[in-house]
Amino acid sequence: MSDLRIALISEGPTDEIIIKAALKAILPRPFILTPLQPERTRPDLGVGWGGVLKWCREFHSRGFTTFEADPTLELFDLFVLHLDADVAGYSYADLGRPLEEAAQQEDWGLLPGSKDCPPPDTTINDLKPVLLSWLGISAIGDRTILCIPSKTIEPWLAAALYPNNNNLLNNLECVNMATRLAQLPKGQRIKKRVRDYQAYEATVKVMWAGIRQKCTRADIFHTEVEGAIL
Repeated sequence: MSDLRIALISEGPTDEIIIKAALKAILPRPFILTPLQPERTRPDLGVGWGGVLKWCREFHSRGFTTFEADPTLELFDLFVLHLDADVAGYSYADLGRPLEEAAQQEDWGLLPGSKDCPPPDTTINDLKPVLLSWLGISAIGDRTILCIPSKTIEPWLAAALYPNNNNLLNNLECVNMATRLAQLPKGQRIKKRVRDYQAYEATVKVMWAGIRQKCTRADIFHTEVEGAIL
């Protein structure tokens, strides 16, 4: 049996590391993960949610209704599109005047603002149609997964590394967990750096069952990946 071929569109390289670890825990067979965004040969797109938005607009310009229907993506078995839910609280103006004007002229969905959390799903459900508007499609294909952690992917990391730290994990899906991790006592702090996150990849894989129990969005991601592949 050949390796699965998975395409990933994400906000950044640290997100890629955590998502890859999760996929290793979920999937029973080897896979090759190809980051389409950020992609080293396309620095013009940038990183963060602005990079995801620009990648989505390039897909839209090709005129296909799903990733699965795009012949330039036909080699892939699964698509994972990542966007952090905290994007709901930003503005297109944060990305500069040209993109703010494009949002108005091309009728992109309005960023909904952050809603009361818990539950995290309220904001995420409002953000999904905005993401689809960037892609110019009405629904995703059956081999596409929307990975939208609340509020960022750092709660997954916190649940893996500090499963018994109740103070840290209190309301973990509804706080700025990256800030909490950076404010831990010296020697426990986690900085958002690629080399640091790479050191945690194996732990995320091993602790995935516990992450699912603590993070509703991780559990949903797990279920949706299984539904698309298994």
